Amino acid sequence: MLLHNQISIALRTPLIPIKPTLKHHSKNTAVFAQQRNAPPPATNFSISDESLSSRGFTIHRTIDNLDVDQLNTVFVAVGFPRRDTGKIRLALEHTDALLWVEYEKTKRPVAFARATGDGVFNSIIWDVVVDPSFQGIGLGKAVMERLITALLEKGITNIVLYSEPRVLGFYRPMGFVADPDGIRGMVYSRKQKKKK
Repeated sequence: MLLHNQISIALRTPLIPIKPTLKHHSKNTAVFAQQRNAPPPATNFSISDESLSSRGFTIHRTIDNLDVDQLNTVFVAVGFPRRDTGKIRLALEHTDALLWVEYEKTKRPVAFARATGDGVFNSIIWDVVVDPSFQGIGLGKAVMERLITALLEKGITNIVLYSEPRVLGFYRPMGFVADPDGIRGMVYSRKQKKKK
């Protein structure tokens, strides 16, 4: 379901952690954020780059040094189906903006999000994940704040994401709204017909 509304994105809000037991492959909901005359993006993040660094985390904005096999392990740990790593690499090469957090002690990705779109007006956020061992400490919010800021800096104000209904509360404080004003979208689905 695709949803639409005019709202402001507030980036300085308390974190609502994603519980590690969630499964992301069931029914998803799309939430949408759009800003009218968007103000300059906030650079005062809830957790500064310096604070993340002092806690042993490094922020990356490119796929350089990203171990796709390890990222796939994080996807599986949060309930995504295991994906073909070649297809993940191809998807990442066609991604407009991405952000991932590396835990310095293990050199592994522990948080990730990416966005695709037309590069001008619209963007869709995909694959927002935080390793269950690192959930509840602000990494999901840190990734989302920085990804939204990168999109706003490009002038992109129509931002959509797909989410489990159970974690919508994580995205609402950042300005995302589900089904505003009864406006709904549609998703193409090619289901197999049952044989009689």
